[in-house]
Amino acid sequence: MFNSIAGKYDFLNHFLSAGIDVHWRKKTIKTLQKHRHSTILDVATGTADLAIEASKINPDKITGIDISTEMLEVGRKKIAARGLQQMIELKEGDCENLAFDDNSFDAVTVAFGVRNFEDPLRGLTQMQRVLKPGGVALVLEFSKPTVFPVKQMYFFYFKFILPVIGRLVSRDQAAYTYLPDSVNEFPYGKAFLELMTKAGFEQTQAKKLTFGIATLYKGIKAAR
Repeated sequence: MFNSIAGKYDFLNHFLSAGIDVHWRKKTIKTLQKHRHSTILDVATGTADLAIEASKINPDKITGIDISTEMLEVGRKKIAARGLQQMIELKEGDCENLAFDDNSFDAVTVAFGVRNFEDPLRGLTQMQRVLKPGGVALVLEFSKPTVFPVKQMYFFYFKFILPVIGRLVSRDQAAYTYLPDSVNEFPYGKAFLELMTKAGFEQTQAKKLTFGIATLYKGIKAAR
């Protein structure tokens, strides 16, 4: 599915969110800047938007992984256009079976990717495993607003408008029906923090963004 929409993915992300997704990524990297970040792993990197944003805080190395070859190809073109090939490397890989040694990265990030894991707890556990002691994990993900009238407007848009526009532009019948369905089924808030704790993270936090449409989660791997 993601291979089929790779060419339109960035346009639709920015258009369907009215550009707010750019602000959310900036917020994520601003939070990361407060922690050690010499080596960063961007999980489910897609077309590398978050990895590219992370380059602005000048880490030594960013590694992005994703299972979608077409999404990675779009990401590589964007990285080359910005001259970031020495800093950012994209690799094909399974986010629930990370092919990296324990304690390899100072930070692990993922934007709108954990929702697509077959087993979110396994994916989070893998992220915790490859973090260095004291390292930080940041997870940016859709959630559900609860305040009137944002809640009602959000669910109407997500259920009736977004899938139609997504289908027209991407010409994929499933992708933008899958998006609201996956958000609806995904654990968020306290439930997701409990998953992070089960995966071994400590000092877990959740920060609502834009009335709770998205949430930025943070967890720390215990220092030895």
